[in-house]
Amino acid sequence: MFIETILQGKRILVTGGGSGLGKEMASEYARLGAQVFICGRRESVLNDTVEEITAAGGIAKALVCDIRAAGAVDDMIDKIWLDGGALTGLVNNAAGNFISPTKDLSTNGFDAISNIVFKGSFYVTHACGKRWIEEKTKASVISILTTWVWNGGPYTVPSAMSKAGINIMTKSLAAEWGKYGIRLNAISPGPFPTKGAWDRLNPDQGTDEDLGNSSIPMGRNGYMSELRNLATFLMADGCEYLTGQNIAIDGAAHLASGGNFYQSLDSLSDEDWSGIKEMIKSSNEVDKSNRSN
Repeated sequence: MFIETILQGKRILVTGGGSGLGKEMASEYARLGAQVFICGRRESVLNDTVEEITAAGGIAKALVCDIRAAGAVDDMIDKIWLDGGALTGLVNNAAGNFISPTKDLSTNGFDAISNIVFKGSFYVTHACGKRWIEEKTKASVISILTTWVWNGGPYTVPSAMSKAGINIMTKSLAAEWGKYGIRLNAISPGPFPTKGAWDRLNPDQGTDEDLGNSSIPMGRNGYMSELRNLATFLMADGCEYLTGQNIAIDGAAHLASGGNFYQSLDSLSDEDWSGIKEMIKSSNEVDKSNRSN
């Protein structure tokens, strides 16, 4: 869809870039000529992704960083700036999410999501933005949101609240930072199944991207190539007047059925929720083990 040098000379950071949607976007950016930086908490996962990107001829570097800590974020951005100069792009992709009746949420459970999505996304955006403004560098920021920012997310309230906050950050800073040549936009994907997300949002379902869905007018889940193409369009030059927008890519699901989990989860029994909780717990334990390796 794009010429293979469309991102030549770009330096792009993708948070949570070691797996899932972040890996897809980082790999595509590198294929199209950008120098890519990926960050996350699982060093082995990050290194595996960097190896894949470099084996395919791309340029990528991994940085272990917990974006929940503002100081760690600032240190990471300093390292990137010292390693070749300013970034030209940022993708706020790092996230956490799980399904749960809100009445059963603990404060720790709420913080586990909001500290990454809400605070972490702001910390990284702010750390990059203040440097861009000081150095008079034009840049593009993309935040990965959900369609729940428009109509709510029953049973995923911490994520819905946090993503809604980043949606407002996107609009606010698009206006505030427009004079500096800094663009901020967002993408709200519908179902693009990845193992990490689906283990916590649909723990009893597979991740077959061709799985039809009656709640989606187009009758299918999204293809990763479609997401990669939109992320490339927003990061590339040529449409700099586009800023402050949140673009849904969901086959019109949120227009037809809300695009959230209400219909599929509202009728579950306490026994059903207990089983789901155990599946999510098991997935979390695997992630913790990977971070310690």
